[in-house]
Amino acid sequence: MSTVYAMSGSLIPAGITAATRYLDLAGVFSCALLGGAVARTAGLDLFGFLVVGIISGLGGGMIRDVLLQHGTPVALTDYAYLPTAVAGAVVVFLIKISEASWTRLFTALDAAVLGFWAVTGVNKTLAVGLGWLPAVLLGTVTAVGGGALRDIVLGRVPAVFGGNGLYATVAVVVAGATVGCVYLGAPAIGVGVGIALALAFRLTAVRFGWNLPTSLDWRPRSPMPAALRHGTRTTPRNGEEEQPHPRKEAP
Repeated sequence: MSTVYAMSGSLIPAGITAATRYLDLAGVFSCALLGGAVARTAGLDLFGFLVVGIISGLGGGMIRDVLLQHGTPVALTDYAYLPTAVAGAVVVFLIKISEASWTRLFTALDAAVLGFWAVTGVNKTLAVGLGWLPAVLLGTVTAVGGGALRDIVLGRVPAVFGGNGLYATVAVVVAGATVGCVYLGAPAIGVGVGIALALAFRLTAVRFGWNLPTSLDWRPRSPMPAALRHGTRTTPRNGEEEQPHPRKEAP
């Protein structure tokens, strides 16, 4: 094959592997901005901004690299990563804009981060020779891991667990689309498709309030469960539903 690949057995060309680094850094910066915005909402000081920004910016990628077991996490070996995360947190600390503007920016950045990191996670996983299923899994973990760690540190239910506009669902779909493009021999197109899909899908989900159903939404509509809980028989007798037997009061 005429294309030079990053490593034997990999579906990712060397050029895409190099570009993945810049996508990864873009995700680090964007997610550090998001972490800073959350720190501002929580009323943290400068140190709090830095800690939350670094965790948010580097967490997902470090989880991915640890699971890949392909050397030391890149955030500890590439000196561009930590300063990029710090820069994102400091930008939010220094620049004060209206809450409405932060809300709009937060939504757009969140969608972009999902795209950057889902694509990055897929490409890095395939570049080390793993298959499509680990690529989808680690693409999703990369996209949602930093935000989940940030929320846990701040004592909040991670957004990935629901009620946040198909957050993890978008990451899974983007990772799957990117993998599909790679297996079709178009990894460069997969990068563009993944990021565009993340922006379109996530922003649409937030705009229309799309969410996955909760457990309560899946309750059967039949009265049987409630009837059993209250001791009511639902078998009709003479065309009427039998009422529960009255309980005898203790003397």
